[in-house]
Amino acid sequence: MPEFDNFVPQATADGSFTFFSQEFSESFHSHFGAKQESYFKFVEPTQLGEAALKPFVRLLDICYGLGYNTAAALQKIWAVNSSCSVELIGLELNSAVPQAAIANHLFDHWNYEYTPILTQLAFERQVKTERLQAKLLIGDARVSIQEVNQSGFFADAIFLDPFSPPQCPHLWTVEFLQQVSVCLPKNGLLATYSCAAAVRTALILAGLQIGSTPPVGRRSPGTVAGYSHFSDLSLPSLSPTEQEHLLTRAAIPYRDPQLNDPPDVIIMRRQQEQQACSLEPTSRWRKRWLLKNHEADSTEIMLN
Repeated sequence: MPEFDNFVPQATADGSFTFFSQEFSESFHSHFGAKQESYFKFVEPTQLGEAALKPFVRLLDICYGLGYNTAAALQKIWAVNSSCSVELIGLELNSAVPQAAIANHLFDHWNYEYTPILTQLAFERQVKTERLQAKLLIGDARVSIQEVNQSGFFADAIFLDPFSPPQCPHLWTVEFLQQVSVCLPKNGLLATYSCAAAVRTALILAGLQIGSTPPVGRRSPGTVAGYSHFSDLSLPSLSPTEQEHLLTRAAIPYRDPQLNDPPDVIIMRRQQEQQACSLEPTSRWRKRWLLKNHEADSTEIMLN
């Protein structure tokens, strides 16, 4: 299978495997654990265990990649309610990635029972069974998301899982996230691994309220977002440190007015806006909170 030669399985700390992207110079998952990242950064924050109690759940998986987030979601939903019907749309740039995950038997390490579904989705781009309707849209997600919106699709849970903002800025812009937010109903939730101030600001500008999700294998938290002011959703609050981070230059968001700019143009536009703004330098914020944390640690040691 020469088309998959660029994707070599790399072990992560929880025993699951990931790939390294030559195009984006990053791994698809944290080395702390690819499988646990899918559950604790995406499935749990979007409360799919509760959503599965309904007869029907819709999912939007942005940057489908190896298929781990979808795999974890299906496992969670059908463990709670085996008769729950699921409608899924996945957006992915490179069809070889999910196909390589199957070709390399990566789900063999999951003790996973739905590999045939993921196999069909990876190679045929659609699945239709009694309890699942799924399709995989291949191409630039900025184009695909508009197609999703035009179809009138609403997702109870949205997984936002692009490569990091510096490497993939075009999928973290205000304009793209505004398109994404159109797919979210009043009681829906969006989850991402990123806690970048630029990402959180973009989500806020897209009309969403944000909360912080627990760290998984690392110190940095993730982010969950939704229309909590319109519903009974209660999002976990940001810490004082995180709130102040949104008042620094790091919070200047990425912008892509026509949803077609190349990454270097998007990055340059943000840098110019940062240089022209009067917000506090992020380095000053970081130094202040490092000092506060050091003082708090010293006090705790003295009290003990």
